[in-house]
Amino acid sequence: MGARVSGLRVSADKDTGVAVVTLDRPARLNAIDLAMRDDLVAAWGELRFVDSVRAVVLTGAGERAFCTGLDRDTEVPQPDSPYMADDPLLHVGPKSNDLWKPVVAAVNGMACGGAFYLLGECDFLIADPAATFFDPHTTYGMVSAYESVLMAQVMPHGEAARTALMGTAERLSAARAHTIGLVTEVTEPGGSLAAAVAAAEVIAGYPPEGVQGTVRALWAAKEGAVRQGFAQAPHLVSLGNLPLDRQTGLFRSRRPEFRLR
Repeated sequence: MGARVSGLRVSADKDTGVAVVTLDRPARLNAIDLAMRDDLVAAWGELRFVDSVRAVVLTGAGERAFCTGLDRDTEVPQPDSPYMADDPLLHVGPKSNDLWKPVVAAVNGMACGGAFYLLGECDFLIADPAATFFDPHTTYGMVSAYESVLMAQVMPHGEAARTALMGTAERLSAARAHTIGLVTEVTEPGGSLAAAVAAAEVIAGYPPEGVQGTVRALWAAKEGAVRQGFAQAPHLVSLGNLPLDRQTGLFRSRRPEFRLR
């Protein structure tokens, strides 16, 4: 496993049993285009078969962002039918690809919108003090459906609701994310990746059968709610999203001011 043309990098250390998956499009704030989406799906699938990898760390390159979701320049082909809508990030996470090895996220900079598809399927998060979390959907006339369903599993309901509804007006700081349990550890500046790798190395040192069974059991505790929420999401998005040109107008006229909470 190695570098990929989409900007996704995957490296594995056979001695420690840890693989690091890096979203490597820092000039685009590690936003996901269709090529990176496809490579993420392929990477999770490949990692299922690499027995020497027993734990995974997911991170983003650069200091500005972990990931800002779907690249807004990406054109997503859609069937000409009200009954079939393709969400490009729906199967981008490890659990969606049947990977039951533990995945630890190392978050620095912005994590917003579609990034929650990934973070919602990680087993726990470690953050740099500069990490921030927000969901811009409502600001731009869009329904936060899939993202909110996933975040509702890892945050108290009120915090998940406030994050989704306040849009770009607020960002959760790393400290606040730690207080509410979204993040398990806030490191020294620049230390999130090293801390995530260290935690993954500990887990990778345990017998994988017990570790993977535990990962599966923890996900089973919430996958029913995720499945039910996702079943409603396409209809809510279809009903609630503004036309694309109006979304684009709101995006281009956005105000950069926000409250860090």
